[in-house]
Amino acid sequence: MLREVDDLDQPAAPEKAPVQGRPARVFERVLDRLAWSPYPRAIVLYLVIRTASVQLLDLLAARRGVTLTDRLTAWDGQWYLRLAVHGYADLPGTLDAARQPYPDAPMAFFPLYPKLVGAVMWLGPDVVTAALTVSVLAGLVLACGLVRIGRAVSPDRGDRTGLVLVALWAGAPMAIVFSMAYTEAVFCAFAVWALVGVLERRWLLAGLCAFAAGLSRSTAVVLVAVVVVAALIVVFRRGEKRWWALSGAVIAPLGVAGYLGFVAYRTGSWTGWQDIELRGWNTEFDFGAETVDSVVARLTGDESVFSTLTVLLLLGAVALVLVAAFTRVPWPLTLYGAGVLLLAIGTRGLPDAKIRFILPAFPVLVPIAIGLSKRRTVTAVAAAVAWVVLGAWFSAHALTAWRYAI
Repeated sequence: MLREVDDLDQPAAPEKAPVQGRPARVFERVLDRLAWSPYPRAIVLYLVIRTASVQLLDLLAARRGVTLTDRLTAWDGQWYLRLAVHGYADLPGTLDAARQPYPDAPMAFFPLYPKLVGAVMWLGPDVVTAALTVSVLAGLVLACGLVRIGRAVSPDRGDRTGLVLVALWAGAPMAIVFSMAYTEAVFCAFAVWALVGVLERRWLLAGLCAFAAGLSRSTAVVLVAVVVVAALIVVFRRGEKRWWALSGAVIAPLGVAGYLGFVAYRTGSWTGWQDIELRGWNTEFDFGAETVDSVVARLTGDESVFSTLTVLLLLGAVALVLVAAFTRVPWPLTLYGAGVLLLAIGTRGLPDAKIRFILPAFPVLVPIAIGLSKRRTVTAVAAAVAWVVLGAWFSAHALTAWRYAI
């Protein structure tokens, strides 16, 4: 009996925390992790750089009496906007390079970007807002992927290397296309994550991203080749993930091969897409003959600063690929960067647009990112800011003062 009284006199046991408190604690943990995660910093860094570049473009465009919207939807941007609204079959007023009617011309443009724009339009925005929204969101995905690349190439200071890589790529000359109604942001987002999949041996991720990239741009043939080669190496070595690797190797080419096959069927020619490029834009692979002539002419003639800088940037990219090949940059990144450069240099048509064409070759910036990540923060920031200022001016000048740089 006394034992029962003693029990009654004891203080009541503390009640368990209410169930509704648990989501709050989980949310706090998520916020704590995000505070230490490099991804939010990469997103903010990307947005700050891209916003500054767009603002400079707005200033230069106003001086020439054109609107910012006009510049962000210029040239091929108009094709993608019309494709998002009308589709391929009902696109009016299609002409070739000689200004003659050419109904097959729209098939030169790969379908994923206009389809994504159409999907966003279904939510309510107009076509221009939808197109720019897709590019911005793809850029954020791209920035997060670069952080993962930084971890792969520089394990000891990966997040710092990744953030430097974000700054260098977001502020590169002609990176303005990441903020335009163009496919670069979407393609590069898929390309970066496909290469993340290769480096981390996540073969399904690599295969699916290469598949999507293949529906975005023809440059995907280089990406697909790298993914397939890397996956088959694992298959033939009988690695622990060889069946996943085989799946990735099978999936990767389906996007670009499927679309090129579709164009071949519609045109009745195995080289249908290449024929459209030649007739519509005077573009074909000439093994670099036009590029060499252009480089020699500009370095030996009385050319503008813009033309000379274009050549120097192109030569610098080639030099950086060689640096990557002789340093510890993983071979899939080096092979992909070299392949994109080779494709851009070896294709005839619009020499001034070469800098835009080599933008997807982000591995050329990896050696610089690794080097800057080892320097003091002040040094790294100063170098990155100088690069971003140069890139912003180059982009804005290209879209407002130079006619064929995009």
